[in-house]
Amino acid sequence: MTTSMETNLAWRYCGNQIKMWREQAGVTREALVKETGYGHEYVKSMETGRRKPTMRLLQTADQMCGAGGKLIAAQEFLKPEAHPQRAQEFMALEKDAIAISSYEPLLIPGLLQTEEYARALIGESIPLLDDETVEERVASRLKRQRMLTERQTVMFSYVLYEASLRTVVGSGEDMKRQLQQILDFAKLRNVTIKVLPYGRVSGVALNGGITLLETTDHEHYAYVEAPKTSALYADGGKASELALAHDMIRMHALSPEESAEFIRKVAEEL
Repeated sequence: MTTSMETNLAWRYCGNQIKMWREQAGVTREALVKETGYGHEYVKSMETGRRKPTMRLLQTADQMCGAGGKLIAAQEFLKPEAHPQRAQEFMALEKDAIAISSYEPLLIPGLLQTEEYARALIGESIPLLDDETVEERVASRLKRQRMLTERQTVMFSYVLYEASLRTVVGSGEDMKRQLQQILDFAKLRNVTIKVLPYGRVSGVALNGGITLLETTDHEHYAYVEAPKTSALYADGGKASELALAHDMIRMHALSPEESAEFIRKVAEEL
């Protein structure tokens, strides 16, 4: 897995290669600045690895230094990660799942999100992500979403706290489309969506999201995620504790039919 530290090392290595090729070819930084149209400090920051070298810089340096495509080839190793590093282990297990159950108190779960909803969330990450990373992560989320329709033998179960339905992300129209997409997914045979209204099992409901996963080898995992951290638990005490909390939440949720009607009413109020 690629960590943020490894990503920064890739920037530094690539920037150092640009500098080495430039100096070997007798090309000054000022000449590279003039040819790319970038500022001197901007080019310097890319050569020192403080910024990710852009494709324009790689192409220009490659041509000016006679690198024969060797600098352009570095672009493959500078692509943004499709998922935050902390979530990658869970994503790997997700590919081998036969059942996924999720409870979310504040946000619509990733696999149920529309493109607009996902882009609004990812685009507002702190620290801010560059446009390329935002687009890569949005595209990856939508690609993962295809599991709902393509993996018809996998059971997907969702419980959404009322706050997640009423918290508008993007515009009001964006949120209406999001709620309609949830209703559309709820019609799939392998997808169950339930709503937990305000005031039910409040203590457990407010403790945060929970995702439970069972693999083809019948291994059980529990996953919890916060803005800057996450934890993946295998079979054991903590996983069992989270599974019990999830069961309590699910037990107090509305039926799928009642939930669909509830979601339709929230959409009408927007």
